[in-house]
Amino acid sequence: MYRLISSLVRRNLPIHPKRIQTSSSRCESQSVQLGNPFCLEPIEYQSHTLKRHDNCKRQRLYEFGLYVAACLPKYVQKVQMQHTDELEILVAPDGIYQVLSFMRNHQHACFGHCSCVTAIDVPSREFRFEVVYNLLSLRFGERTRVKTYTDELTPLHSAYSLWHVCNWWEREVYDMFGVVFTHHPDLRRILTDYGFTGNPLRKDFPLTGYTELRYDDELKKIVYEPVEYSQEMRSFQLESPWNYYKNFHEGYNCPKPPQTQK
Repeated sequence: MYRLISSLVRRNLPIHPKRIQTSSSRCESQSVQLGNPFCLEPIEYQSHTLKRHDNCKRQRLYEFGLYVAACLPKYVQKVQMQHTDELEILVAPDGIYQVLSFMRNHQHACFGHCSCVTAIDVPSREFRFEVVYNLLSLRFGERTRVKTYTDELTPLHSAYSLWHVCNWWEREVYDMFGVVFTHHPDLRRILTDYGFTGNPLRKDFPLTGYTELRYDDELKKIVYEPVEYSQEMRSFQLESPWNYYKNFHEGYNCPKPPQTQK
């Protein structure tokens, strides 16, 4: 068993070349033009797991990212490769629908499936919400993430007309984060209860929530009550009469360093 695992690890941990080459065998090997303001240089990633990282695949996705940035320079702000061999495209908020339409309908993209729409909350940013669209191309077998940003008041154009599954995904983002989508057929909460206050996945939402839902045996019905976690005042004293903490760190019989006289 040990020899089998060792052979698998050696087989799947190749040493990749220093330069990423194109995957086309009909033409000579070429490298992409670096220094593009929209894109970052592709990272040569050496796998430390059993998953084989294909540099040819990374090269194809990187060239496709350059192509998207060249076709839509008004909306695409940044293109980069991740360590998972996936492409990320950062888009301006006012051009998210145009870029998603390009990714779905263009013959060189064909991302006909939207597997997930989610968001990230970073309150320290000016635009605290980062909305992520995870796209899958069944024709080319590639995955791409399209990202944009917004705040609490700026709405985003819905992708429902491109992928009907975004009806559910965008409702979940609206429910959990409070991101508003325009041109959505039915934008309402999907996971929380009726009359729920706040958005649970925001960083400023309290962990305990605002209300408690429970069944009242006396009233024979479900009631809502404000959350109360009251406790007595406790004073935490850092000094102890036993003074074990200092002895534990200095050691009972360890020699002390010589003290220099000032």
